[in-house]
Amino acid sequence: MEIDKIPQWILSLEQEDVTFLKNFVLKSGSLKEIAKTYGVTYPTVRLRLDKLIQKIEMSDQKEEEPFTTFVKGLAVDSRIDLEIAKIIIEKYKKEKER
Repeated sequence: MEIDKIPQWILSLEQEDVTFLKNFVLKSGSLKEIAKTYGVTYPTVRLRLDKLIQKIEMSDQKEEEPFTTFVKGLAVDSRIDLEIAKIIIEKYKKEKER
């Protein structure tokens, strides 16, 4: 596949996310098998998958501004609290309207 044909959501993933996705496919989507592979619990794998889904969904929202996407990414990666992210984004939108 040519690089310009690769979907943006794939290109936006970090290497460890791509590896997780590959393992997920190779294990036929079995979260129990993925948990064994990584040596973690099922809820841990479920949380990781949920975050990966959020990253992909965010990448598909091209109409959003880069700053908003950045703040949401911080929340998805648990670097900031989701409620704090919402406050920052709302403040940003209000300031931009001025």
